[in-house]
Amino acid sequence: MQATRIIAIRHGETTWNVDARIQGHLDIALNATGRLQAQRVAQALADEMVDAVYASDLQRAWQTADAIASATQSPLTADKGLRERGFGEFEGKSYAEVETLWPQHALQWRTRDPLWAPPAGESLLAMRDRVLTTATRLAGQHQGGQIVLVAHGGVMDLLYRLATSQDLQAPRTWQLGNAAINRLLWTPDGFTLVGWADSGHLDNLGQDESFS
Repeated sequence: MQATRIIAIRHGETTWNVDARIQGHLDIALNATGRLQAQRVAQALADEMVDAVYASDLQRAWQTADAIASATQSPLTADKGLRERGFGEFEGKSYAEVETLWPQHALQWRTRDPLWAPPAGESLLAMRDRVLTTATRLAGQHQGGQIVLVAHGGVMDLLYRLATSQDLQAPRTWQLGNAAINRLLWTPDGFTLVGWADSGHLDNLGQDESFS
């Protein structure tokens, strides 16, 4: 049984990440730091043998993936199954605004109720099923090879949970850093964790003035 090696990358930073504003399916571009992070992670992966790069179609992920695909000379394909969680009416709001406008919803969100969904949004259970189906389908197309998945914090969180058999409601103790390198293996039996949150390539980021 041949395994597929997966490099999973969260997109680079956006202004809304800095402002703690909920992005969801809104199409927010990388900021200057995010563009530099994308170049750094692309450089870090340039010597990897990569069969294909798959990315969320939202531009913050697509911009990050485009840099990686160029550096690894790999084909790049968009897949909506790699999108962030749909947060419905929460999108565009800050966390403080959600607490004020929807206190009961905010409580259910904090407790990670798997069946709860934001108004017009997506539940954790539905998102887990989407991410599992998408990642399994893409990995299954490249058995014995290596692929890159570029997506969002929520997707990274679920990949970690799938690879470590963590419950949806388990408190998060792992990092979901922008442009960090995460590694997993996939076989038809499921996902396993190889390495997580490697961010050494982002050291001394402020000293690089390429995007100043």
